[in-house]
Amino acid sequence: MTYEIDKPDEQWRAELTPAEYHVLRQGGTEPAFVGEYTDTKAAGVYSCRACGAELFRSTTKFESHCGWPSFYDPKDTDAVELLEDRGHGMVRTEVRCARCGSHLGHVFEGEGYPTPTDQRYCINSISLRLLSDES
Repeated sequence: MTYEIDKPDEQWRAELTPAEYHVLRQGGTEPAFVGEYTDTKAAGVYSCRACGAELFRSTTKFESHCGWPSFYDPKDTDAVELLEDRGHGMVRTEVRCARCGSHLGHVFEGEGYPTPTDQRYCINSISLRLLSDES
């Protein structure tokens, strides 16, 4: 897939911290319950930490108690891309930034959360940056 933001690996390594690079560019997962935005209630827009693309609104964030920020819908349908992920002996749906291809997390359906979409976008905090409405 070709992305609007297409940088060589060396540039990503120079621009991101090692932890950011591991999650965003290598598809890693940050430890549960330690992320900056896991319990944040601030109003605003969550953007991709790698490229700044707007991904999720705080109005779609909800408490799932899973250890990572959870959203029930992306800001725009074209903001993220969904890919089949067969890693770790499971079949899941990976969520990536549609602008730069960075790994954000996974989306799960049918878990019974009381949300309009019955989806849980389980996103690594380290993949996000919050632009608060108060900024």
